[in-house]
Amino acid sequence: MKAKLIQLYSIICMILFSLQANSQEAYKRTLKMMGSRFDITVVAKNNTIGQTYIENAVTEITRIENLISSWNSNSQTSLINKNAGIKAVRVDKELYNLIERALKISALTNGAFDISYASMDRIWKFDGSMTMMPSPQEIKNSVAKVGYKNIILNPKNHSIFLTQKGMKIGFGAIGKGYAADKAKALLIKKGVVAGIINASGDLTTWGQQPDGKDWMVAITNPLNKQKAFSWLPVKNSAVVTSGNYEKFVKLNDTRYSHIIDPRTGYPSTGIISASIFTKNAELADALATSIFVMGTEVGLDFINQLKGVECVIIDEKNKVHTSKNIDLKTFE
Repeated sequence: MKAKLIQLYSIICMILFSLQANSQEAYKRTLKMMGSRFDITVVAKNNTIGQTYIENAVTEITRIENLISSWNSNSQTSLINKNAGIKAVRVDKELYNLIERALKISALTNGAFDISYASMDRIWKFDGSMTMMPSPQEIKNSVAKVGYKNIILNPKNHSIFLTQKGMKIGFGAIGKGYAADKAKALLIKKGVVAGIINASGDLTTWGQQPDGKDWMVAITNPLNKQKAFSWLPVKNSAVVTSGNYEKFVKLNDTRYSHIIDPRTGYPSTGIISASIFTKNAELADALATSIFVMGTEVGLDFINQLKGVECVIIDEKNKVHTSKNIDLKTFE
């Protein structure tokens, strides 16, 4: 009897040891990169391994920033902008492919998304200093050098040419999402079973939480940023939320968002928040910006025509609009 008890105890110890050895926890770090807050969460066996994985993600995000930053005078993006109207610039295939995808989204959205928005004159101020509308001519002039069709790609040598002097491209509306996707891909390649990369609202996930539950994302309540009105599961996909909770100006009883229509030069109106759910953060990032420009009705119709893309829109009257297959779980 005693021998059987000892044997049973040994088996229990082995099981417990095995469970402990295979148990994993979530490790998180918050830091500032690309001018924004990044929250990096990985699931790992211990803190040492978890922090190593996070460092891997930081290195990858830094690499992306050095590639696409228009603030870095040595980046390939800056070189493209410096040679606008002068000559084509040969770039890495990675940057070429990113620009090529951006132009496809521009065509898909009829110019509502446009990386040449960086050419725009900054005539709108969202710091409380604006007291009157710019003139129609000022607004028209502000986007004179904006236009994705003036970005010429040469697939033979991976070169980019901006046809007009003074043109610029920028990745403010797609770069963080792309960096999040690349960091996720790197970590998966290294064997990280689950995690979240959250780049100031550009969020992508994979795997599950250590307790086996899906990662959950909150849709912020525009009336109170500290609270959520809904929670949604995110399974191996991405969600990006664009909002104008703070960055807006109100003129003539109209609320103008900081997201400006690159086709007209006028700020978007009517929407306070737009959340996009799809397979990757890069696409979600671009579409969230596009929805603001398109407006609620056109935006919803557009999203409902896209396979594998869903959205939640909150309009300026705080009414919630959703695409066809969204199932909101109201937060109580």
